[in-house]
Amino acid sequence: MLSRRQNHILVKFFSMFSVVRGYNILIIVIAQYLASVYIMAKGKSLKEVLLDPNLFMLVLASASTIAGGYIINNFYDSEKDLINKPIKSRLDKLVSQNTKLSFYFVLNFSSVIMASYVSFNAVIFFSVYIFAIWFYSHKLKKLPFIGNLTSAILTITPFFAIFLYYKNFETVIFVHAIFLFLMISMRELTKDLENIKGDLLQSYQTIPIVYGEKASKNILRVLTILTLVPTYMLLVCFEIGYMYLYFYFSTFLLLVFLYVLWKSKTKLHYLILHNILKFIIVTGVFCIVLINIELVLNQI
Repeated sequence: MLSRRQNHILVKFFSMFSVVRGYNILIIVIAQYLASVYIMAKGKSLKEVLLDPNLFMLVLASASTIAGGYIINNFYDSEKDLINKPIKSRLDKLVSQNTKLSFYFVLNFSSVIMASYVSFNAVIFFSVYIFAIWFYSHKLKKLPFIGNLTSAILTITPFFAIFLYYKNFETVIFVHAIFLFLMISMRELTKDLENIKGDLLQSYQTIPIVYGEKASKNILRVLTILTLVPTYMLLVCFEIGYMYLYFYFSTFLLLVFLYVLWKSKTKLHYLILHNILKFIIVTGVFCIVLINIELVLNQI
């Protein structure tokens, strides 16, 4: 049996874990390492990548910055989340705003310290990244198109840090990045459709509010078609091993997405659409190993 104090600590932990979206950060950390092993660090062994202290510090700095970003985003969206995410919002409020902000500054300071282990350029990179996340949460998030574009860019920025570290400028990396960018852009717009009630009450000028649901759906259709371009290039122009199975599967799911989008009218429909895109993105992280599955098998 846990004591009352232990229960209190456990509840606070899960509340903060919810605020920083620990599950998302874990996925991003895994994605950074898998991208490093299979895409970025060409010519390096699995052991060399996994035991690289500079990469470890970059990944930790990314995780700390992203966690801080979720906190400041939660701070500015607290009233909106009461409407759009009432259950999560109640859990998040178990930790005071002062505690959240204190943790926010600690995380950002820690990320800069960890970046300093790698290089001065890394310190500049993460300092700019921290400011960009704050500015997005404070100002840009409420603007149509600019908010969506900025959010998608900020989401893939941790991978850009790894890209700069390895200085691998192969075309296939950019094509992968375009695919991911388009998927995240679709997810952000779908979230706007899902959260339209709270955004409207809080005077957010998102695409669905300014241009309407019909226009937003048309933009999603265009983005879905555009996603097929990097998909086709990766399947035809580059050697991606067994990951071709993932891209065929994701194409099928995007067709399902278009069908549900055509039928969508309620928040439940938009939640389903959001989860389809989230599933494609998360599955893509773990399917990176299919690019060269022998790399793992040779280590066993």
